[in-house]
Amino acid sequence: QVQLVESGGGLVQPGGSLRLACAASGRIFRINSMAWYRQAPGKQREFIATITNGGSTNYADSVKGRFTISRDNAKNTVYLQMNRLEPEDTATYYCKSNIAQTSISVPDYYWGQGTQVTVSS
Repeated sequence: QVQLVESGGGLVQPGGSLRLACAASGRIFRINSMAWYRQAPGKQREFIATITNGGSTNYADSVKGRFTISRDNAKNTVYLQMNRLEPEDTATYYCKSNIAQTSISVPDYYWGQGTQVTVSS
């Protein structure tokens, strides 16, 4: 089985920064895309950023220029550096990864359990 575990959330003041991490473990042959989503109370889960195993990135307009996604393939870990945080960024942040467990298996999507980010003074 595959597990994704996020870390790095917390309480931060507006204008501050946080760095989230999501580590994948378990039976992993290849990790394809890795991504971050977030869900605020009463709202749908929304896409934030994604990165391919080649390093290509894509961002939601709401975070462009403030957030940076990166990955360490040797550690099976994806990061989200969040700068100039705003109260509207308050949400539970989830990582999602497309992973093949064996050389012949069809890749599947896996989600982490989420980490809370609260931006407040």
